[in-house]
Amino acid sequence: MQNKISFSTYAVIGTMLFGMFFGAGNLIFPIQMGQIAGTNFWPALIGFLVTAIGLPFMGILAFGLSGSNGLRDLGGRVHPKFGIVFAMALYLTIGPFFAIPRTATVPFVVGFEPYISPNHTSLYLGLFSFVFFAIVYYFSLNPAKIIDYIGKYLTPAFLVFLFFLIIIAIVKPMGHFGTPTGDYSQLAFITGFKEGYNTMDALASLAFGIVVINAIKGQGITDRKLIAKATWKSGIFAMALMMLIYGLITYMGASSLSAIGTFDNGGLIFAKVAQHYFGPFGAILLAIIIVLACLKTSIGLITSCSEFFNSVFPKVSYKKFVLGLCFASFIIANFGLNNIIQYAIPVLMLLYPLAIVLIILALSSSFFKHKQSVYAASMLLTFCVSFFDGYSTLAGSLPEATISLFDSIKAAYMEYLPLYSIGLGWILPAVVGAMIGFFWPMRSKNTAIQ
Repeated sequence: MQNKISFSTYAVIGTMLFGMFFGAGNLIFPIQMGQIAGTNFWPALIGFLVTAIGLPFMGILAFGLSGSNGLRDLGGRVHPKFGIVFAMALYLTIGPFFAIPRTATVPFVVGFEPYISPNHTSLYLGLFSFVFFAIVYYFSLNPAKIIDYIGKYLTPAFLVFLFFLIIIAIVKPMGHFGTPTGDYSQLAFITGFKEGYNTMDALASLAFGIVVINAIKGQGITDRKLIAKATWKSGIFAMALMMLIYGLITYMGASSLSAIGTFDNGGLIFAKVAQHYFGPFGAILLAIIIVLACLKTSIGLITSCSEFFNSVFPKVSYKKFVLGLCFASFIIANFGLNNIIQYAIPVLMLLYPLAIVLIILALSSSFFKHKQSVYAASMLLTFCVSFFDGYSTLAGSLPEATISLFDSIKAAYMEYLPLYSIGLGWILPAVVGAMIGFFWPMRSKNTAIQ
């Protein structure tokens, strides 16, 4: 057992953590935000960093400090049944339903689709995603080696290529910041805050937390205090690196408007920036960056999801789950990036507030003596709002999904619930629920979680 942890250990684990978090979505969302936010660069970036950096870091800390043995255990503080249902919903969201398929479709759309005839797009997407998930399957078979694959090899290679592009963009800026458009003109901070949802990193932190803990234990660190120390120090290393890159990418987007114009998504913006600086070679550079970013994130997600489902259904081996998840992700990836994003956003609007509240409750648990009633009441009232956030987003993109009763409840929320109009209506119910749970009488010793 180690009694002292070296900086190199923090750095390797932190680099692994960064590599698991930082995928293609982390590249394409901030560069588009920078272009739209323009001169409101700073408030938009700060809001984005709260959800894209602060919440994932808090999620990792929730595991390191609470001693929880996974998301199911952490969610079980609300209720054992909630623990398993919430964990499965989250793992399916960041797993085969949305996040993992996106790791294959984004690099294809950004790095390859612009150079393929539209008539052959489906065929080449199928071929690309098959090869992509075959590689992911191979590297995910041995989870004990994940710290080497991601922390020592894939992430450093990714960072070399990415910083090469970023440094050129800083040394030779494309232009000045443009005028803010859309919600960024008046609500830059809040819009950036919600834009951070798209990274899915707060949800991923609840899945990756146990992977990080196991990686720390794999370094010979078994003492609970040392695990907690290694967790937050490695987390700071990873999040500081992410913060730096987010800031630089957002700057790159904000300064690109006059040089390349506007585009529908951040992937196309990134492609045009690379082309602006490097011409045809820029396409090759961008393809390398995107593929490496997605490959390492996909390996982390497949590993985390497979370990979780193997713990829930132990009769099915870890390797069979790796194969099944890779196959399911391959199938869904071939529905296309636009469809994946369209159906992911309503689910994120439902799950994100629940994840945020659970993280905050876990970190502050000692202040209310770990009372289960605090967890249960706060999460219940949060769900009563986040459910309609998800419904509202779904109905906005699919009018046929509209339900008149739900519309009436949503209208009441809009009129009476503070902050609901900007997507933060769950905050007050969460606080009220925690207060109700705190003063709820304890009927037995089992109502507090130790």
